[in-house]
Amino acid sequence: MATDYDAPRKTDDDSESIEALKERVPDKLSGSVDSEDADNPSGFELPGADLSDLELDVVVLPPQEDEFTCIECFLVKHRTQIDHESAIGAVCRECAA
Repeated sequence: MATDYDAPRKTDDDSESIEALKERVPDKLSGSVDSEDADNPSGFELPGADLSDLELDVVVLPPQEDEFTCIECFLVKHRTQIDHESAIGAVCRECAA
């Protein structure tokens, strides 16, 4: 038996109105902002904010024996990523492609 996929699919479950559905679902597009933002508890930072009083502790490791710095993209990569080496340094596979 052939099925007409263009025919409207009305069942007894479709009797609920759109207004009733809107009442059940919270309005995600409303303009309200949640004051309890767990991702950013300190509030919103504007671009260009003065961060000169902050100190960052970063540990910089020198390149390891099994790593090289690509002379094209300047990324530190594993030696297995070398495509070719020249007199001035090595080029990674991504930059050689």
